[in-house]
Amino acid sequence: MSPRARKGRATGGRRRPPVRRRPRRPSKRRRTNDRLMGFLVAAVLAVAVVHLLLAHWWPLIVLGVLAVLAGGGWLYQRQQQERWEAVRSQRLRYELPQLDALHHSQFEDAVRDLMRRDGCQNAVRVGGAGDLGADVKATDPYGRRWVIQCKHRRNGLAGSAVGTPDLQVLNGTARQVHGADIAVIVTNGRVTAPAVTFAKQQRLHVIDRHTLEAWASGSRPLWELLRAVPPPRKPTALS
Repeated sequence: MSPRARKGRATGGRRRPPVRRRPRRPSKRRRTNDRLMGFLVAAVLAVAVVHLLLAHWWPLIVLGVLAVLAGGGWLYQRQQQERWEAVRSQRLRYELPQLDALHHSQFEDAVRDLMRRDGCQNAVRVGGAGDLGADVKATDPYGRRWVIQCKHRRNGLAGSAVGTPDLQVLNGTARQVHGADIAVIVTNGRVTAPAVTFAKQQRLHVIDRHTLEAWASGSRPLWELLRAVPPPRKPTALS
């Protein structure tokens, strides 16, 4: 029996697994050469692009001019829009028949726009389900926080009157929940005498139909039409 056969019998006929050789890593010199080649290719491409741009420079000038014109046109339109908004806010007026014809949500929008006209740039309408008695919120130029509840009556004075329960809702949430300095209820309808008395006791402000007409159709800010308004919270240019 040959030595190889005897060795196979001794090992039970099993062969040894072949020895795997580790792949050789490229040498450090080869990696350096590869990097240099990459740099050379990038440099050649860059030179080619620059040469192309220099040979065809006029498309770049055309594109630059178009970009400048487009940017100037956009800036001009934005400035015109801002000027138009400023003029519109200064001339914003509502007559009582206009306010009576509005939907209650549009009435809230009108109150918000009037507050913006008066200088409350952050005035926002928040009325809706779960508003907790606040339909419009705003901060006036004196830093005072306004919370306004709107009660629109389609029939004006002939509609249902704003009563004490409406004022109680405002009184319970305006300061405690919304952090109001000035809590206001505004309506294009009537306000009951007990509601007016309650408002005075609780330092609430009521804008009835008569006050609303003076505010909406005039140019005086709301705080100049109300009595016992809190002093400014912070010094401003208007103080």
